[in-house]
Amino acid sequence: MRGFKIVSKYQGQEINLPERQSSGSAGYDFEAAEDLIIKAHQARPELIPTGIKAYMPDNEFLMLVNRSGNPKKKGLVMPNGVGIVDSDYFDNPGNEGEIFFQVINIRDDDILVKKGERIGQGIFMPFLMAEGDEAIGQRIGGFGSSGD
Repeated sequence: MRGFKIVSKYQGQEINLPERQSSGSAGYDFEAAEDLIIKAHQARPELIPTGIKAYMPDNEFLMLVNRSGNPKKKGLVMPNGVGIVDSDYFDNPGNEGEIFFQVINIRDDDILVKKGERIGQGIFMPFLMAEGDEAIGQRIGGFGSSGD
């Protein structure tokens, strides 16, 4: 099974679980968990918290992508193109597996992202492993913790 839960930090704070907007939608829309100002033309990406964690089988990952209208309407782009949430990110000791969307603002003005605003999408995907793959490492942290 796969699905979403609210991280303990945001329990009781009116956080919505991601959902698809139509029967043909591949992606689950994520919302911002709090108001956040994204500064204009900053080289350092901002992390938008969602208050959500995702669980899935070991042979799947959650691909995070921008909403198609964000670059044009809001000037928000994901500098890494996509985000990858591994199955072992769920409930990790570093941050409980909270999902964040990494963005930069390409506009000349600061952008206010409001709590509850849809900020990106998550798509569950299967993956294949190479012959002889015997990865035995254990996740020891949260966001960006799998090493350099």
